Amino acid sequence: MPRRRASRVGAEEPRLPLSLVDGRVQPESEAPDSRDADRKAADREAAEKKRKQGHRGRLRQRFLESGGRGMEDYEILELILIGLIPVKDVKPLAKIFLEEFKGLSGVLSAPYEKLTAIDGSGPAVAAGLKVVHEAGLRLLRQKMLDPDTLSSEQAVIDYCRARMGLEPVEQFRVIFLNVQNQVIDDEEQQRGVVNHTPVYTRQVVKRALEMEASAVIMVHNHPSGNPAPSQADIQMTRTVRDALKAVDIVLHDHLIIVRGGHLSFRAQKLI
Repeated sequence: MPRRRASRVGAEEPRLPLSLVDGRVQPESEAPDSRDADRKAADREAAEKKRKQGHRGRLRQRFLESGGRGMEDYEILELILIGLIPVKDVKPLAKIFLEEFKGLSGVLSAPYEKLTAIDGSGPAVAAGLKVVHEAGLRLLRQKMLDPDTLSSEQAVIDYCRARMGLEPVEQFRVIFLNVQNQVIDDEEQQRGVVNHTPVYTRQVVKRALEMEASAVIMVHNHPSGNPAPSQADIQMTRTVRDALKAVDIVLHDHLIIVRGGHLSFRAQKLI
């Protein structure tokens, strides 16, 4: 009687072909091709990050070496944005800002709401830009308050142009001077509409007396860009001058500020 060949209990399953991955033998069907793709993507991301960091470092170094002289506006704005957006390439956003707001001063002076509306911007970026703007204004105001810088009045003009030159509505400010023609303080008294702001003579005189000022400079802006005074501007200025004179306070000047310059009533012999 022929012998029956015994079957083996627990016979091994057919083996998959093997491959060597990371020093370990694995079935080829389990070889992590996706892991290679992930590694390549990570390498590309690291290389891009290194490239951006290199560009940012070179830009900072150029600024430190030159103090900003010779650098384009978009490069200065890019340096500001680098501190607000840590990883993204900010050069395109800097150029969009400059085009939308017609220059660096326009960007920094723009309302918060308009800054946040730009694609790629947001609340943090807009707030950061407004902080830079305010810091610049405070620097100019401090220079104006410095008793050694007022002799030519250029510090006053620089401050007023930065503060009011790009305002979309008319604003009326008064700068109070002591007996040495040094600035005591300045304040906004009225804010109006695009082509008019009310001026109250009694309020100007009252504040000048409270400040113990010996002289004042009145300042308002023309959003239209035309610094020529209206007949109403001239009449109002002379009314305030006469009221101040009655309490021994001098109207030193009245400045009209526009984006590209200013007009002085005193220089034009209007007071």
